[in-house]
Amino acid sequence: MTVTTFSELELDESLLQSLQEKGFTRPTAIQAEAIPPALEGRDVLGSAPTGTGKTAAYLLPALQHLLDFPRKKSGPPRILILTPTRELAMQVADQARELAKHTHLDIATITGGVAFMNHAEVFSENQDVVVATTGRLLQYIKEENFDCRAVETLILDEADRMLDMGFAQDIETIAAETRWRKQTLLFSATLEGEAIKDFAERILNEPVEIEADPARRERKKIQQWYYRADDIKHKTALLLHLLKQPEVTRAVVFVRKRERVHEVCGWLREAGISNSYLEGELVQAKRNEAIKRVVDGRVNVLVATDIAARGIDIDDVSHVFNFDMPVTSDTYLHRIGRTGRAGKKGIAISLVEAHDNLLLGKICRYVKEPIKARVIDELRPTTRAPSEKLKGKPSKKVLAKRVEKKNKQKAEEKPRVKERHRNIKNIGKRRKPSTSDTDAAE
Repeated sequence: MTVTTFSELELDESLLQSLQEKGFTRPTAIQAEAIPPALEGRDVLGSAPTGTGKTAAYLLPALQHLLDFPRKKSGPPRILILTPTRELAMQVADQARELAKHTHLDIATITGGVAFMNHAEVFSENQDVVVATTGRLLQYIKEENFDCRAVETLILDEADRMLDMGFAQDIETIAAETRWRKQTLLFSATLEGEAIKDFAERILNEPVEIEADPARRERKKIQQWYYRADDIKHKTALLLHLLKQPEVTRAVVFVRKRERVHEVCGWLREAGISNSYLEGELVQAKRNEAIKRVVDGRVNVLVATDIAARGIDIDDVSHVFNFDMPVTSDTYLHRIGRTGRAGKKGIAISLVEAHDNLLLGKICRYVKEPIKARVIDELRPTTRAPSEKLKGKPSKKVLAKRVEKKNKQKAEEKPRVKERHRNIKNIGKRRKPSTSDTDAAE
């Protein structure tokens, strides 16, 4: 049966009221497929890109479970949610509080960058749901400050990114500490590759595998195109021109490295474009301030690296710019997922140098749709685009010529005469005639 409204999911009235207040009446593809088996207590392995509502897909069944089976006395957390970054943990906790605001449930966060004294109340008071980053949580588990024995549901959000960041062993340790749990939900942007599948096999128990394909429908809300750039100077000129267009109301500019973040911010300031930035070395207070400046409207451009921007949720991002092309297609999907959220439309623009052409082709194949080229008349590239013929497998005609050339070379080679062993065996040194032999002959 296809679920078309939240009321069909048999959710508690308090949760339905919260959804209605947020303006949500119809579940997204991932929500419609993941919530029913999760409500039945099944393990779920779900795949859906950023911005398709996967947070609510695991929060709603988790909160419903707590409402269906209330505990008689206070105790340690019953729902544990792991995220790759602090920002994502805080956003998940905020969304959980919004959904649970008409209930008695308590939600807390445990993340790095926060002093122990601020987490002390999490350990001393009753908490129903804890959203945490793996590093800090594992530290508290080892110090025996956090009790895992009451955890009934373990949820892993953006598991693919946690694996990319090297947290696999930490997660498995936490999973072992919560071995009394009844359910595990794992959500990832993609299920491609053996790493995520092998990891899921070790963590999950006979899961329902859901690969909701927003995929295409959700991406249609995001227009994607690219501009060819000759070099870094040309690429910068393109970015400045595009950011000054009136339709760019709020933008995120992605780069690969921390050093490039500061370069781009400097170029934007010189051009009179106010901006803030996120990079891995920023302390938590400055990261929060950078995001707040964008949310408050003090600046409309955020420059960020992939890991630093992971999990940020800024409303009404009109444009995403790939100043540096991402190395993987998965990262590309996460980047463009910053725009076109909650059913709104967005635009993703990539600035492509010649050496990025193979990456662009790989991304086009992955998203299964072409990313069209555009040109700004006054900033046309002077170099030619790489020829399509140079990419991929050689044509049949080329292969036939190669075979013909090889056969011709073989025919021109002189036939090799077989060397027999008797001709090369050691026959020893010839004896030199002695003087007496010479005299006798005379």
